[in-house]
This record gives sequence, C-alpha cells and structure tokens, in this order.
Amino acid sequence: MIDSSDGLDSDALLGVKSKIVNQAEFRILSPHDTELISLITNWYHEEWKIPLDKSLAKIKSVLIDETQLQVVMTIDSVPIATGGIYNHVGLLDLQPKFKIHKHWLGLVYTIPEMRQKGYGALLCKQLEFLAKQRGFSELYLFSDTAVNLYVRLGWEEVEIVPFGSRLVTVMRKYCMGE
Repeated sequence: MIDSSDGLDSDALLGVKSKIVNQAEFRILSPHDTELISLITNWYHEEWKIPLDKSLAKIKSVLIDETQLQVVMTIDSVPIATGGIYNHVGLLDLQPKFKIHKHWLGLVYTIPEMRQKGYGALLCKQLEFLAKQRGFSELYLFSDTAVNLYVRLGWEEVEIVPFGSRLVTVMRKYCMGE
C-alpha cells in the first residue's frame, strides 16, 4: 500500500483520488517474477506489437541492472499497470543525440478497463519517486499520445522529433529538489 512514507501525498498526486492511492500497491520486479514478466511481455505485444522475445530480453536485462527498473502496479493483488525506468529506449536508435540522457521513463501501460481512472498518473508518480530515491537528477520520456498527462504531472517539453512515421515529444522532469 502507498502511505506517506512512500513519498506520495495527495498534493503530489495532482488530484488522483485517495481511494485509488489506498488500493494501489507497487512491486519492483526481480528476475524471479517470471509470471509477471510473462504478463508484461504479453501486454506490450498486444498494445504496441513489440515481439515477445524482444520484450522478454529487454525486461530481463533491466532486472539485472541496478540503474534500471520495471514496476508493476496492482489493485487487490491483480496486476493492472506497468512501466519502468530504462537506460535505452527505441527513440535513441533514431535520434542518437538523446543518448546523453541516461534515465528514461517508458513503456507505461495500463490495462484497457482501468484506463482514464488515474492509475497511469499514479504509476508515473511512483516511478518518479523511485528515480529520486535512487539519486537520479532527471528523467526523460517520449510520447505522442499522453503529452497532456505528462504536462499535468510536471514534465516539460524538450523537443518534438520524428520517430518512425510519427512525431513524438521528448520531455524532461527534474527529480531532485522537489
């Protein structure tokens, strides 16, 4: 459960209902969480058509690196959302100028029936808290679908760049001193 010792309070959640906060639990995955890893790879495949083997390899590499993490959010012990902090995201392959930035919030996914209820925002706030706890000075992300959400969460737009056939907004959030 989230409580004030977890670094989140009602002001930090920007209007996310306290009922959601009281129900939510977060788990930082380890390599032994094979069922959850399998579930996440399936979610990523269904949502973004990321090949299962590619997601599996990425998650496994993240879980053995202390500078990266994958988090699962549960409600009543049922996984409903995931996301992580990564050293490499797909954008870096097409926009290498961003490789100087080492910590990327990404692959934030909420199951369809739980969307538009504040869970994605809550997960992002937890990831930001974990980044700050680990001493990361800033986080980056890129999005073309949730820019308004991230702006509401205090992220600033850095640049709009091409990513494949679409334009994405690269965003930054400072973690220290908040």
